[in-house]
Amino acid sequence: MAAATKTNPKKIVLAYSGGLDTSVILPWLKERYPGVKLVAFACELGQGDELSGIEKKAYASGADEVIVADLKQEFAEKYCFPMLRAHAIYEQDYLLGTSIARPLIAAKQVEAARTTGADAVGHGATGKGNDQVRFELTYMALAPDLQIISPWKDPTFELRDRESAIDYAIKHNIPITASKKKIYSQDRNLWHISHEGAEIEHPDSEPNWDACLTMTSPIAKTPDESAVVEIGFENGNPVSIDGKSMAGHELIAALNNVGGRHGVGVALLVENRLVGMKSRGVYETPGGTILYEAHKALEQLCIERDTLHFKQQIALKYAEIVYNGQWFHPLRESLQAFIDHTNAAVTGTAKVRLFKGRAYAIGATSPNTLYDPQLASFSMEGYDVTAARGFIDLFGLPMKVAQQAKKW
Repeated sequence: MAAATKTNPKKIVLAYSGGLDTSVILPWLKERYPGVKLVAFACELGQGDELSGIEKKAYASGADEVIVADLKQEFAEKYCFPMLRAHAIYEQDYLLGTSIARPLIAAKQVEAARTTGADAVGHGATGKGNDQVRFELTYMALAPDLQIISPWKDPTFELRDRESAIDYAIKHNIPITASKKKIYSQDRNLWHISHEGAEIEHPDSEPNWDACLTMTSPIAKTPDESAVVEIGFENGNPVSIDGKSMAGHELIAALNNVGGRHGVGVALLVENRLVGMKSRGVYETPGGTILYEAHKALEQLCIERDTLHFKQQIALKYAEIVYNGQWFHPLRESLQAFIDHTNAAVTGTAKVRLFKGRAYAIGATSPNTLYDPQLASFSMEGYDVTAARGFIDLFGLPMKVAQQAKKW
């Protein structure tokens, strides 16, 4: 299918969050493309009360149509859980909460463009961040015929920082919550909330935890007694908490609540952005952290050694793919097939203890366990210990020969 021509769009479906960036972009697009029709497309991904009054706000900011799609369950079960089965973690700490949401939003934008007759899709991601790549790669993969509108990369876009965006919003009577005194860039969904900006940008300083933490309690305010949750899994997917079956989005929300009370899932890291620079952020992922710990415990029981080790290696690549916005890339889909095959055996329950910011598995059981208590014990009964001698001789033979031949 041919790429879209660079003509002025007639109708744009804009990824709309109600935040500062997309709120000022709506009236700006009206000025940039006279006569254009704007569809504000908002996704309910479990971001709390952030979507309260969003339709009214979008219309007040210049939208001609508003679509609000409830995608919480699809987000949990079709995006977060496949990533969980992969056990993907970017640069050892980031559980990819923003990264995994963008392809879903962009894919649904494309669907909205088809149903509303739009010839363009757009987003409010800046030209320095990762999200611009995640949105646009999804548009390219699913709808190469649609024109992509990215105001922050438009040379006529005069808003070059959040302060000027605030001034623009005030001038155009656009309702916003951001201020020049407290400018955290935050992204929230069911899986996590991220915080960037202000003092967080300074790697030599500790963040103001009381000011930025939203889903989790600071350690000093967590209970002095631990809690234990039991997560049930079927084929690598979490399906229950303490024996109670739940839909995916309900399960994550419940774990966010209990994990948040115990301060679980807070990460502070300097990460390498795809576009080249390093950035520093605070991430809160309480429910996801609990699920990763429980899932890991069951994989250790149910997946054969060489397969598990190889899976751990490709988890690094999978995380990079998700971070880079390549969810619809053939490689991610191919890796997913392998991952899902390995997780066919990951069924059972895992208990996770929560205490003072930590979540750690304390036990797991599975009908598919590969753990043999007799083989694992110190007892030699039923085990041919003489086989170990020949095994070690052959396994160590290359090392022995290399050392004997060494001349230096």
